[in-house]
Amino acid sequence: MPADQILTGHSIIAGQSVTGRGGTAAGVNPATGETLEPQYSLLDTAQLTAATAAAEEAFASFSTLDPETHAVFLERIADNIEAAGPALVERAMAETGLPEARLTGERGRTTGQLRLFASVIRQGDFRGVRVDPALPERTPMPRADIRQRKVPLGPVAVFGASNFPLAFSTAGGDTASALAAGCPVIVKAHNAHPGTGEITGRAIADAVRDLGLHPGVFSLVYGPGAVIGQALVTDPAIKAVGFTGSRSGGMALVHAAAGRREPIPVYAEMSSINPVFVFEGALENDAEALGSAYVTSVTGSSGQLCTAPGLLFAPTGEAGDRFAAAVGQAVTAAAGQTMLTKGIAASWQDGVTALAGQPGVELLAAGSAGDTQNAPAPSIFSTDVATFLANEALQAEIFGAASLVIRYNSVSELVGAVQAMEGQLTATLHLADADYSAARTLLPVLERRVGRILVNGWPTGVEVGHAMVHGGPFPATSDSRTTSVGTLAIDRFLRPVAYQNIPDALLPTALQQENPWKLNRLVDGTMEPAGGNA
Repeated sequence: MPADQILTGHSIIAGQSVTGRGGTAAGVNPATGETLEPQYSLLDTAQLTAATAAAEEAFASFSTLDPETHAVFLERIADNIEAAGPALVERAMAETGLPEARLTGERGRTTGQLRLFASVIRQGDFRGVRVDPALPERTPMPRADIRQRKVPLGPVAVFGASNFPLAFSTAGGDTASALAAGCPVIVKAHNAHPGTGEITGRAIADAVRDLGLHPGVFSLVYGPGAVIGQALVTDPAIKAVGFTGSRSGGMALVHAAAGRREPIPVYAEMSSINPVFVFEGALENDAEALGSAYVTSVTGSSGQLCTAPGLLFAPTGEAGDRFAAAVGQAVTAAAGQTMLTKGIAASWQDGVTALAGQPGVELLAAGSAGDTQNAPAPSIFSTDVATFLANEALQAEIFGAASLVIRYNSVSELVGAVQAMEGQLTATLHLADADYSAARTLLPVLERRVGRILVNGWPTGVEVGHAMVHGGPFPATSDSRTTSVGTLAIDRFLRPVAYQNIPDALLPTALQQENPWKLNRLVDGTMEPAGGNA
């Protein structure tokens, strides 16, 4: 590791390395059980207030940055992450057990979404500028000049995710979108990958320093999750929360935020089993290849993806039997991969044991355990729709390489199954032209249950772009109106403000008559291209 990347084991508060007074913790290599150095000092709640106070101080200047400086800041973070070199990926591999290729791709996704949000800042539509010009001659009542823009909420708390140490953690999507909105960010580092968090945190803190921004724009804090997490969410300076993790963890934050004197939004991505629906026509071409692809999606990254297919509905009959046989063959040949932590592997085992013990559920096939620690054998189970509908336990998420194949007889059975489901991030349809009529019946029902519907693909792998929705009805997320991936994620950290009869000299730059930032604006209900004035 280069000298400038030697890990300190301390929090970064407003650009300063701070030794915690709340004990220590260390990363552990889940493949070997080796404790990784250094030990990380944990903040106590009194120390945390230095980070929240600095974020509050930074808000006024950071929320009013000019677009170019703001965009360059996000690009500089991306540059710094890339400049960290192999050390970042190597440390993430040691702390998570994830392979190099997966983490190299995740680093690219992390830097790519930072640069994407830089382009959003330059383009400017996220500011939501609307102008209703004064109509002094209107009868029976004149209309005042009313202008609207979206403004940042304030400092945001972000909780790093276990399964994406780069793309959903310190500089991940929640941080990138909050910074793009103009909100200072305090990241609660995930204790399972503390070194990865520190290297990435330095990349952000260095960008803050190099651009001459207030140091309180970013802090990275280490601490006991339940204690520091609750203290962070309930601190009066924090105005919103981004979280990716378990339903229990997410709901604890939701309840804490709702119980504040000033309740704040929590955007929590929590639990999803992402049903897949296979129609008859899709099996006529190559049921065997489809079965193999399903197992690949279930087992990728040891199944530790929020979009992993936890349910698959396959038709009864000969074609469905061929598909099930292919699934069994593929999973039997699969070996377990190292899971992120010993605790996650244990939770997976508990979930699989519980599923195996449910009435009417059978083990379709299982693979073999991997060669490392915490690499249990992938497992696929089977049942029928009636059993699924009669037992809510079959909707429990098993975070890891396990899934349930459900055999169905008719589209009406599929409709009933979807209506009985909780909210999901995704639903997938595998179909041919002959299946369109059945799909038309199912689609309106799915729209009420999921955030993304895809055809003839697999839900694992989420494109970062302008149209993506990575969200869904509860419990997939705590707020189904939002997305945590894609440029629309910026809206989570903004709110509208209207300015009525404000003299032009006092208006925010985005709303001034001459439109100095050259923004697209909705003027009297009609879109006015960038460069016009109203």
